[in-house]
Amino acid sequence: MNKTDLIRSISDSTGLKNTEATRVVDAVFDTISATLRRGEQVSISGFGTFVAKTKAAREGRNPATGQPIHIPSRTSAAFKPATAMKDMK
Repeated sequence: MNKTDLIRSISDSTGLKNTEATRVVDAVFDTISATLRRGEQVSISGFGTFVAKTKAAREGRNPATGQPIHIPSRTSAAFKPATAMKDMK
């Protein structure tokens, strides 16, 4: 399922127009993104938790030349599913 499919499914199940469902989906994603940028987590009961994880800076090697390079720290989003999601079959 991609974003378009998600919007269509929400529109069908709620009776919202596609444009309204699009605004809802965009608002949810924007809120989650903004919260993660602030370093906070988003917990949705029965679904899971979105967290911002920071990887420390480190030294690596250029695979083509073997020269050492500096890899800066970075933050990325991670998702931890709730137990109910893990047990789905």
